[in-house]
Amino acid sequence: MSAPAGPPDTGSDDKLDRGVLMVAGVVVLGAIMSILDVTVVSIALPTFQSEFNASVATVAWTMTAYTLALAAVIPITGWAADRFGTKRLYLTSLVLFVLGSVLCAFAWDIGPLIGARVLQGLGGGMLMPLGMTIMTRAAGPDRVGRVMAVLGIPMLLGPIGGPILGGWLIDVASWQWIFLINLPIGIVAVFAAWRVLPQDEPQPSETFDFVGMALLSPGLAAFLYGVSSIPEHGTIQATEVLAPAIIGLALVLAFVIHALRKDHPLIDLRLFLNRHLTIAVVTMSLFIVAFMGAGLLFPSYFLQVRGETTTMAGILLAPQGIGAMVTMPMAGRLTDKTGPGKLVLGGIVLIALGMGTFTQLEADTSYWLLLSSLFVMGLGMGMTMMPIMTAALASLTHGEVARGSTLMNIVQQTGGSIGTAVMSVILTNQILNNDSATAYYGAVQTHTIDQLPADIVGLGRSALAHAFGDTYLVAIVLVVLCLIPAFFLPRSKQELRTDPREEGEGEGEGDANQAPVVLH
Repeated sequence: MSAPAGPPDTGSDDKLDRGVLMVAGVVVLGAIMSILDVTVVSIALPTFQSEFNASVATVAWTMTAYTLALAAVIPITGWAADRFGTKRLYLTSLVLFVLGSVLCAFAWDIGPLIGARVLQGLGGGMLMPLGMTIMTRAAGPDRVGRVMAVLGIPMLLGPIGGPILGGWLIDVASWQWIFLINLPIGIVAVFAAWRVLPQDEPQPSETFDFVGMALLSPGLAAFLYGVSSIPEHGTIQATEVLAPAIIGLALVLAFVIHALRKDHPLIDLRLFLNRHLTIAVVTMSLFIVAFMGAGLLFPSYFLQVRGETTTMAGILLAPQGIGAMVTMPMAGRLTDKTGPGKLVLGGIVLIALGMGTFTQLEADTSYWLLLSSLFVMGLGMGMTMMPIMTAALASLTHGEVARGSTLMNIVQQTGGSIGTAVMSVILTNQILNNDSATAYYGAVQTHTIDQLPADIVGLGRSALAHAFGDTYLVAIVLVVLCLIPAFFLPRSKQELRTDPREEGEGEGEGDANQAPVVLH
């Protein structure tokens, strides 16, 4: 049963009650499916090539189509949540995602598989922003940090468990099971959401911003398509990269102009009048570009330099997730009590320290050193990502939470794509600048290492390791730059809960405290 809450009950600050935890469990189920699906499918790309006799470029569309569908649907989530209610929309998103998963499993060719991935993306794109909205409203402003920590669980499990689960399912069963595994999880998630989530009433909604939709969704999709094409072409100057990216940026810029002139735009850019949200968005943008881009390189090093299997590479990344699981619950509680500022600064420093090891990579760097460094980075990540989210959402009013969640997910999706593309291009250029690294890397890709002389293999592995290390230098610079905006994040509970608008400090504080919904 949901009811409007008055000022937060300080007695509820100590722990999350059973109702909020049940809501969190439902949201985590949906988020795990959505995030796992990205990394699980990435491991199956070679299998798709052989099964459907398709090229690498064609098979890559099973990833790209999903990402673009996510980007296209995220902008409408805030409006749709207000118009139809979060519970109804969340159930619809789950059904779409599960239906898309089943259709993927029964795809008879690469074309139908790509089409089914689009349907999956349309459902999956709404799950994360809706989940953030539901949990933020359920917990209230004084417990946002702790529920964000809970939502961080699938973000950790996806990159770590995806390659392991995908490789295992393909080995013991078939590629179809990387999609069919979503069916039982999805049925449980739908039933749990129907029983547990509060029945919120749709808000009296303004007319849908069709112009904004026509500008922003295709603009984001075109921009991300251009960015995601960079690794394939190896340069930003390729027409296949520049044309969609420039068109996408032009559409996004047109949306910004439109949104600033319209009373009720698809994404309310006036949210940036909230200083906390603005600083959090800038910090999150830099952090996602640096951390997600670097995250791409960890498994690649283990696979290409150390010759590990995909499953083992996933296992070797586990210390990072374990580290984050250690600090994330504590960071959630401390964020609610003291604000995110100091925690985020400490987390960024830990990430930079851990990543420093990877700037000195060799072909035989001690696994104990690497795994310890990953654990330290995980500790830092647990203190960083969700506290930044809390800084963005805690001071928003009830009516702004859905739009704020949507905005943060757009930032994450865009930043992740940019980071992945940038680090891929830097690594590729580092490899091409060294003949030994180029020869060894080519042999890895074509599975012809056995045909190379032993001395060439040794030189190639060492050169390739150095290429990874040089790429991590760029990543660590970006991580350190995150300290600048993070310095301005709220450093006290009172500052975090205040809604600082340009119209006057503290004017939104009452609304922010009155608006959230608490489950009883």
